[in-house]
Amino acid sequence: QVQLVESGGGLVQAGGSLRLSCAASGRTFSRNPMGWFRQAPGKEREFVAAIAWSADRTYYADSVKGRFTISRDSAKNAVYLQMNSLKPEDTAVYYCAANGRSSWYNLRTEYEYDYWGQGTQVTVSS
Repeated sequence: QVQLVESGGGLVQAGGSLRLSCAASGRTFSRNPMGWFRQAPGKEREFVAAIAWSADRTYYADSVKGRFTISRDSAKNAVYLQMNSLKPEDTAVYYCAANGRSSWYNLRTEYEYDYWGQGTQVTVSS
């Protein structure tokens, strides 16, 4: 069974940094896009960042561009999210997602992903 497990969330002050990790098991995603989404209290899940199998092809939401960096380690079947200059509005549950198909069109939509982790809480205090 495919499983994605997030880790690295926690409490941090505004302006601080956190690094999220996502470890996949059950199948290999070395040639499949992976991404991060988040959901704040009272809001719907939104796109944060995505990365194709080629490390130089990355995508970011406008709200995090320049502050967050997505990366992956194909040998470890893992994806990471480095979050810098955190703001209180970044507070949310962060979810790791993986595309399990042979092609994709728009990695900014949640419908492009087939597998999801259970999420890790990130809280940014002011």
